[in-house]
Amino acid sequence: MVNPIIKVIIPAYNEQDAIANVIHAIPEIVAEIIVVDNNSTDTTAINAKNAGATVLKELRKGYGYACLKGIDYLKKENKKTEIVVFLDGDYSDHPEQLTTLIAPILIDNLDFVVGARVKEFRETGAMTPQQIFGNWLATFLMTIFFQSKFTDLGPFRAIKYNTLLDLEMEDTTYGWTVEMQLKILKQKRSYTEVPMKYRNRIGVSKVSGTIKGSILAGIKILGWIFKYSFK
Repeated sequence: MVNPIIKVIIPAYNEQDAIANVIHAIPEIVAEIIVVDNNSTDTTAINAKNAGATVLKELRKGYGYACLKGIDYLKKENKKTEIVVFLDGDYSDHPEQLTTLIAPILIDNLDFVVGARVKEFRETGAMTPQQIFGNWLATFLMTIFFQSKFTDLGPFRAIKYNTLLDLEMEDTTYGWTVEMQLKILKQKRSYTEVPMKYRNRIGVSKVSGTIKGSILAGIKILGWIFKYSFK
């Protein structure tokens, strides 16, 4: 790809203190930054708009719902998107590393890249013990069942737009990331991981920051893995 059209989708729920930082750190090569406000009760949407992002509203709560809203928006645009980057709105990822993330797509023509939150580049406490264990268990099972080389379910990820459409994503909540990776494996798409820096987020996580969120996320992720294992 030469000068590809790159769009960033950021699902965001009550990230008023972080969202502008995320948007401002995204490299200028990105054609459009789309923040999907997932029914926030704070000023997330206002702050995102003031920072220069396109803001969409998704009243149904759920990470997957927000991502699907962003994809629907891209489908309606006249100018065809070529690469889609997904990024969280809490400033835990380093958006300036987007150019490193998409390099395997541009240089090696791969379909999909995950930004791996490797231990050596991760701030102390940036991932909770349940996140670390959950990632290990999920990727271990994916290795057993699908000969996967994934080591992380990191939310900072890049994918060719046409590949994304072919995946026919459907999960509306916690299983979004693992569903995408499982479908990449099942469709035998080309993929890789790129080590990424990862820091403590601004604010409290709505998933890993609560016992309920961690349990529900774990159940959903394992459910997707076992569903595809016997499909």
